[in-house]
Parts: sequence; structure tokens; C-alpha cells
Amino acid sequence: MNKVTIIGLGALGILFGHHLSKKMPETHLRIVADKERIEKYQAEGVYCNEEQCHFHYMTPEDPCEPADLLIFAVKYDGLEEAIQSVQNHVGEDTVILSLLNGITSEAVIGEAYGIDKVLYCVAQGMDAVKKGNQLTYKHMGMLVFGDREPGMVSEKVKRTSAFFERTELPHEIDTDMHKRQWGKFMLNVGVNQTVAVYQSNYGEIQREGEARETMIAAMREVIVLSEKEGAHLTEKDLSYWLGVLDTLSPEGKPSMAQDVEAKRYSEVELFSGTVLKLGEKYGVPTPVNKMLYEQIKRIESQY
Repeated sequence: MNKVTIIGLGALGILFGHHLSKKMPETHLRIVADKERIEKYQAEGVYCNEEQCHFHYMTPEDPCEPADLLIFAVKYDGLEEAIQSVQNHVGEDTVILSLLNGITSEAVIGEAYGIDKVLYCVAQGMDAVKKGNQLTYKHMGMLVFGDREPGMVSEKVKRTSAFFERTELPHEIDTDMHKRQWGKFMLNVGVNQTVAVYQSNYGEIQREGEARETMIAAMREVIVLSEKEGAHLTEKDLSYWLGVLDTLSPEGKPSMAQDVEAKRYSEVELFSGTVLKLGEKYGVPTPVNKMLYEQIKRIESQY
């Protein structure tokens, strides 16, 4: 792998883009954005831990060789547009990773470009906070990825892992990505929504109290649904993800809390919205997620 394309300069796009930009020739890492965004990035700069990022920008129309690795780092509501924007970057051997929250983006990308190109991926353990053009973090976290089919490690996975080894990007291969994605979904459902509703930070849910109890109750509703969906999460998985949470900077905030603070509409439909639909589908009560959904919708209605 030599040529990498990233679309989306939110927290994860900047975090991993900045890291890769220091490990690769500048023109081998392409950041795709529309002309207006590129002009803004170039005028204001993009910063990661107070260091200016040096990115090679391309518009969707710019001709180029296909990427060896294509990374989607947009919000879910920007996914369809992003899929259209990277057409010039997808070739026969392109490997695609999605860093999006939720459990559906791989299928959406696969419909457009072929599911055989897509590796399933979870970004975990980072405590990045983005304000304007400034990203700060203490823990970079890692990318966990693997094949769609459990129990196998394909050549695509090996090739991607070798590239991350070479560029010193923290990563892990998982041979049960269905369960891993559900675990990360469970964490997002609990952490993102609770911190947003309590309008606090990771510290609030790392210590005992009402917020932490609410978070864990929301996560347990996901455990019940995971059984119905064949992911089979357990209390052991809950403990694992709470351990991941404990590594984060107490002052950090998840993306949904940052959205609420900035009066942006959040990804609530991806989290409790999905939980409520699955609860209805399987006849499973989800009162905690219903409460969180209603609270976030109430906050957003006041923008």
C-alpha cells in the first residue's frame, strides 16, 4: 500500500490523517473535499495538538490514480455525498475502511463499491476534541479491523495491517468484527448519549453516580438486543468497554457532546434511534434509550 485517500476532516480524519502525513510522501496521502472546504482549510489551517497539518487536498473532480486504501471519516449524514465524491479513488484493488459510528456504514459503502472491497472497522480508545480547526487529544486510540466473515484473516487484512505496521499506526486485527462493532455500538449508545444529556465530559461517567448508572443501563439494553442480532454481547464485554472508557482523558468529550455544545444536530438516530427500532422489532423494552432519545431531541429542538 502506497496511496491513501481520506474523506472527512472531523476529529478522526484529522487525528489519523496527521499521523499518516508524517509517515508518507505528501502527495501519497490525499484528502478529498469540495473546493469551498479546501479553500477554508488552506486559509485557516488545520491543527492537531497545536501542530499545523500539511495535507495534500483534492476535489472530487480531480483525476488521480485509485487509492490502495480509502478511509471514510465523515459523519453518517454525509456518507452518501462522500461515496459520490471518491469515485475517482476507487479501483479494482482498493481496500475501504469506514471509521463511522453505528453498525450500518459498511453495508452502505458496499452497495456502492462492492462489499468485497470493505473491511469492517472500529475506531476506539481516542479522546479527541475538535473545536473549529483545532483538534486536541491525549490518547490516539487505535483502529480495530477485520473481515466480514468471522474466523478468517484475508490478504486484504494482512496488507492493511502491514501498511499500519510500516506507518506505526496503532491497530489490531479482530476475527469477530460483528461482535466488536456491536461492542463499540454499545459503548457509543451509553457514553455519547449520556455525556450529551448531562452536558459534561468523560470524567462524569468515569466516577460512580447517576450519569454512570444511566450509561450502563443504556448499554445493558444493547446487550439484550445483541443476542437477537447474533452478536452475543455479555457482561464481560460490558466490562471490557468500560475499561476502554477508563483510559480516556476525564476532560475529553465524545462527538455527540461536542455537537450539542456547538448546537449541531447529533447522530442520535444512529444510537438510541437504532436501539428503539430494534426494540420494537424484537419486542424488547428499551426505556433508558427512549429517555435519552427524547432528552437529546428536546435539546436539539431548542437550537
